[in-house]
Amino acid sequence: MNMKEKLESLAKNSIELKIEEAGTYQCGATRFGGQPDVPPDFIWPTYEGESYDHIVKKRPLSFLAQFNCADLAKYDTEHLLPDHGLLSFFYELDTQCCGYDPNNKGCARVYWFEDISALSAADFPEDMEEDFQMPMINIALSQKPSYPSWQDFTEAFPDDDNDEAFEAAWEELTGENAEELPDRSQLLGWPDVIQNSMFEECDLAAQGYYLGNPESWQKIPQDVRKRAEETAKDRWLLLLQLDTVECDDFELMFGDCGHIYFYITKEDLKTRCFDNIWLILQCF
Repeated sequence: MNMKEKLESLAKNSIELKIEEAGTYQCGATRFGGQPDVPPDFIWPTYEGESYDHIVKKRPLSFLAQFNCADLAKYDTEHLLPDHGLLSFFYELDTQCCGYDPNNKGCARVYWFEDISALSAADFPEDMEEDFQMPMINIALSQKPSYPSWQDFTEAFPDDDNDEAFEAAWEELTGENAEELPDRSQLLGWPDVIQNSMFEECDLAAQGYYLGNPESWQKIPQDVRKRAEETAKDRWLLLLQLDTVECDDFELMFGDCGHIYFYITKEDLKTRCFDNIWLILQCF
C-alpha cells in the first residue's frame, strides 16, 4: 500500500462539535455547559486530590457537555454510541489532572441516562466556585472522516518512517496542514495528538501503574507492558476530544492550549458501561 492507502485503511468516522452561540434551556438538549439534566437520584460527582493551593479535599467536578443520543445517531455511521438517552461529561477543572497517575481516577466521569423523560436540571453544588461553572452554549454537529496523527499512525505501521509522505497524504485527505494542530472538538474518531499516542497510557494507568517518569515505566512488569504495547490501540478508543471552549467573554482552556481526551474500551462502550473511562490531558 502507498501512504494514502495506509491512511485510508485506518479511517474512522467522527462527529465534529462546533460552538454556535449561547444557548437557552431545553431539557435533554445537546449542549456545552449550563446546568446538567440528571435523574432525581443523581449524586453530583466529586474528586479528592491536591488542588493548586495544596489543599487535599473533595471538589465537585464541572459539567462540560451533554449529548442527546438521538441527535448523534445520524452522524454515528459506525453505530458505536447509544441511539437514545443522554450522554453527559464531567471533569474537575481546578486540578486539571493529566491522567498519568492512577490516583487521577475519578477526575472525570461520563454518565449515560437512558430515560430522558425522567431528567431535570440540577442545581450547581453550593461549594462549586463560579469560575468552574460553564455557561450554556449550543453545539453544531457534523460528520467528518478521521485519520490518525503521525504518533498513532506509527503505532499501526511501525516500519514506515516516511513522515513527509505521511504529511502529504494526510493533507490531501483532510485538507488540513499536518504540522498544525486543528482547533477541533469531536466525538469518536482519531485524536489530534499533541504529545504522544495515548492508548497504551490509558491502558496502563487504568490498571494502576504510575507513568509520571521514565523510572516508573521501567517498573511495569514486562508481560503487562508487552500486552499494552501490542493490544491497547485495538481495545481502547476515543470517546470525546475537547478543545478550548470560547463563547462571548467565556474561555475554558486545558493547560497551555491543550486538549482533554476521554477514552473508553470498545467492550465497555458496547455494553454501555461508562464507569471506567480514562482521561488524558495533553498541551504544549
